[in-house]
Amino acid sequence: MTYKLFTDGGARGNPGPAAIGGVLYQDEKVLDSFSEYIGKATNNQAEYKAVLAGIELAIKNELSELECFLDSELVVEQLNKRYKVKDKELAKIFVKVWNLSLKFKKISFTHVRREKNKAADTLVNKALDEQV
Repeated sequence: MTYKLFTDGGARGNPGPAAIGGVLYQDEKVLDSFSEYIGKATNNQAEYKAVLAGIELAIKNELSELECFLDSELVVEQLNKRYKVKDKELAKIFVKVWNLSLKFKKISFTHVRREKNKAADTLVNKALDEQV
């Protein structure tokens, strides 16, 4: 069985009103999802908070293996330890994500184009639209 997590975070303004969204799939079937307004944040903070919420959701669903897909190249490269995390606020969230990722037998972080992340993007915009 394959478990895939697609997450997205976005802010209107940078920083500005922000939201996160994600969809957890078991094979091709939606297992769970989330959509949440997070207040004022940068785009990168929202992207990280989306991954964090998605990983927490996977843990709640008792998954041991997870493939994570994001359209933020920066976050993917940092989580794969190819880029350093220089921003202090991002570093705090990075540490939370990293520590939770250790609970998995196998976890991966892959960059996808925005077109491949439409479901998560729609959930972000839904949460933002409900706040405005």
